[in-house]
Amino acid sequence: MTSPSAPGHTVALVTLGCARNEVDSEELAGQLEAGGFLLVEDPADAETVVVNTCGFVEAAKKDSVDTLLAAADLKDAGSAKAVVAVGCLSERYGSELAESLPEADAVLGFDDYPDIAARLRSILAGDKQHAHTPSDRRKLLPISPTQRIDVDVVVPGHSFEVAAQVPEDLADIGAGAPSTGPRAVRRRLDGGPMAPLKLASGCDRRCAFCAIPSFRGSFVSRRPSDVLAEARWLGEQGVKELFLVSENSTSYGKDLGDIRLLETMLPELVAVDGVERVRVSYLQPAETRPGLVSAIATTPGVADYFDLSFQHASPTVLRSMRRFGDPESFLTLLADVRRQAPAAGVRSNFIVGFPGETDEDFATLSDFVSEARLDAIGVFGYSDEDGTEAETYDGKLDEEVIAERLEHLTALAEDLTAQRAEERIGEEVVVLVEALGLEGPGTAEGRAACQGPEVDGSTTLTGLSGAVAVGDMIRARVVATEGVDLVAEAL
Repeated sequence: MTSPSAPGHTVALVTLGCARNEVDSEELAGQLEAGGFLLVEDPADAETVVVNTCGFVEAAKKDSVDTLLAAADLKDAGSAKAVVAVGCLSERYGSELAESLPEADAVLGFDDYPDIAARLRSILAGDKQHAHTPSDRRKLLPISPTQRIDVDVVVPGHSFEVAAQVPEDLADIGAGAPSTGPRAVRRRLDGGPMAPLKLASGCDRRCAFCAIPSFRGSFVSRRPSDVLAEARWLGEQGVKELFLVSENSTSYGKDLGDIRLLETMLPELVAVDGVERVRVSYLQPAETRPGLVSAIATTPGVADYFDLSFQHASPTVLRSMRRFGDPESFLTLLADVRRQAPAAGVRSNFIVGFPGETDEDFATLSDFVSEARLDAIGVFGYSDEDGTEAETYDGKLDEEVIAERLEHLTALAEDLTAQRAEERIGEEVVVLVEALGLEGPGTAEGRAACQGPEVDGSTTLTGLSGAVAVGDMIRARVVATEGVDLVAEAL
């Protein structure tokens, strides 16, 4: 709804990067709409284009810059008056980005989010903006949300706070004062039946290759009352699957005094009206405790899906990465998952060519990947990230060696995940319908419990009869595969 006292400026939000950024964009959209802006889907129809950037790896940074430049071209075409950069790249580089990219009218940081409508109005009025000045956000916040109340630092994804009736055992855990303020607006930008729901922001781990903690800050859990309230709101919006996201979901609750809080909350999330499936993302293998495995594997309504970020398998490389584990412990974890949920989907990511990685280390990784029977695998070649510990390491590998190992493991992963999909022929699955008729009449596209959104395979449903709608959950049997994608006949 547009404020009657404000001109109806049009704005488009372009979101890059991960599901956590999607939540941030929807909160920005809600604030902008409440502040009198009219949201439009096509940047070519907007006075202001806000690009929510990603600053994770070089490819993502380049994509963010290219998107900003493309948006700036709309100013030359006469449709757009302003282009604004927000998100992780802006938070991470700030004034440096503004200097190198004068095409952007403003580079804003996380602390600008609460006043985003006023900031955009000022930009449109021609006021000169001071670019965000980056700082190490790990040093800005105390750990405890109860301490955070008096700290003037914005934590993206934590603004949806609402007084709500929640079970007493969850409402009081680490909550401090009850959440009694007005509900912050989150405006859905994608009307699909799945929506990300943020558990926490930031990360306390110090992986040598990762810069995320420096610009996302220390790990801060959201209060259970706020997570549950937002889940109920999403259920009211027609969301059927909640996709729980954070930088490290296994840490949820540790700063609230209860590391097992996620296990406690999963049944409450599943019980939300309208919600039929809850999916957990980004589990740190070294912190994935048996109780959490059991909660995910055995709680009705929680997807049998384990997003385990192994990153490597060689103990030597993992120690150098400031991580923990080895093939034996990882395979034991996978065996425990499959003992409790034989049809569970498992995805992971791996980095090849990390400084000091030997031929033997790479062979250990390849052997592990072959033995792990993963459903989805992301493979990345190592590159230096600004300000990380690994950037200072000796033993950097030649680019040709990294490229060769990347090609080898990627090809291996494609073969293995296709084989894993074939193993599912004959399995019964429940598919969330996300699109209709893409493969012809009587067909639909969606995802089974073993398939995460965006990054994994999908399922084509065949043999549908009667009325089927987006958001339906359809029982089906897998009858064929196409690479990692499944083909299933409705039952």
